[in-house]
Amino acid sequence: MNFFFSILFYFNFLVFFSQEFNKDIIYQSLFAKYKSPPISYNSKHLLEHRVEPIDKVRIGIIGLGNRGQMALERLPKIVGVQIRAISDIDSSKVNQSAERYFLSDNMQVPDLYYGSSDWKSICERDDIDLIYICTHWELHTPIAVYAMNHGKHVAVEVPAALTIKECWELVKTAEKTKKHCIQLENCMYDFFEISVHNMAKKGLFGELVHTEGAYIHDLRALNFSDTYYWNHWRLKRLQKTNGNTYPTHGLGPLAHILNIHRGDKMERLVSMSSNQFGLTQYANSNLTNQSGWQGNQFQKGDMNITLIKTNRGKTIMLQHDVTSPRPYSRLFTVSGTNGFVQKYPVKGMAFEPNAHRSIDVEQLSDTLLKYEPKPIKNIKDRAKEIGGHGGMDYIMDYRLIYCLRNGLPLDQDVYDAAEWSAVIALSKKSIKKNSKGVKFPDFTRGKWDELKKVSYYVN
Repeated sequence: MNFFFSILFYFNFLVFFSQEFNKDIIYQSLFAKYKSPPISYNSKHLLEHRVEPIDKVRIGIIGLGNRGQMALERLPKIVGVQIRAISDIDSSKVNQSAERYFLSDNMQVPDLYYGSSDWKSICERDDIDLIYICTHWELHTPIAVYAMNHGKHVAVEVPAALTIKECWELVKTAEKTKKHCIQLENCMYDFFEISVHNMAKKGLFGELVHTEGAYIHDLRALNFSDTYYWNHWRLKRLQKTNGNTYPTHGLGPLAHILNIHRGDKMERLVSMSSNQFGLTQYANSNLTNQSGWQGNQFQKGDMNITLIKTNRGKTIMLQHDVTSPRPYSRLFTVSGTNGFVQKYPVKGMAFEPNAHRSIDVEQLSDTLLKYEPKPIKNIKDRAKEIGGHGGMDYIMDYRLIYCLRNGLPLDQDVYDAAEWSAVIALSKKSIKKNSKGVKFPDFTRGKWDELKKVSYYVN
């Protein structure tokens, strides 16, 4: 009897596969050929904004901590990139980076900058196209705004902004200067996420209904380390902020799958946090009194849950927890009228007519490979070789440089940066109001429905 039902299940799956999994002609792909209209700088918005191609992208990197070091591993290996300047408040990091990434490979050493304000000199140079910002969070918006006002495109690590005021500063400055402002959100380029994104674009999940994302990552040892985060900047955020302090890894891929500000927009948000338990317990149990971290000093609740509803009636659930002793998770769940997929804690995928059970591991793997976009397949081996979170960092940088060199709209725009970062301030506001709902700003000022879908462009 079990054998009979197994045969029936696989027969139904094959029928569905033949009927639904081959709609490539009917539905759109995530990657699309760009039909080049004349470049216009008269538009008041930056939807699908592009600039003249930049053959050699000359880059200044500001901040040489963890993410800055990783960027130096990747960027020089991309065709069309020239690192012209590097900067950090710590002179030893600058000198060591020059030795490690340039002198050791007999490459031209970029100009070296030191000190707390030398980054301004880099932004003011005439021979730099792109400022790549990898500092602590408080400097992200100030540097980005200064760089754009001095004629530079900007790539800024996550989150791009910490307040709604900063979000608007990024948007208004980018619109005024007509410069790109991209948030360096890498998770949207993970191989799993980008295949699912392509599947969603092709209609395999039907009408999307609900999504879930998270940043669940036990950072206690790193947060309390005296060397990992400069001046304990990340831990200090947990002292004074309660809410989702790091939303973009979970939200970024989902926002693009849901076509946020390309046919839909986030309308309302409600957020709540647990009490704070874990950081205090860890500090009291593992640190000496001399460390200065004993006692309950932290506003940030261990687990934050934030719910968002879109204009089209879709829902998003985000979680943030950097304290609890549990495995890493970004959740990444997409649920529609015809199917379901999740990445964490266990990969699963299910489709009608047998959506009560997941397809097996081999079928899941084959399906992801089938719908992996061709532009990603073409660079997959190179991405894995160079690395950066399994290759997604390299893909992120590659796509940025590819679009700049070919005069294409970037995969992300300044509205993405503002929307995803805004969750920090909005979740904080909701919690202060006893978890009441708060309205999401429309950073596009009514233009959110002009485009009907997210596309990543190729020539």
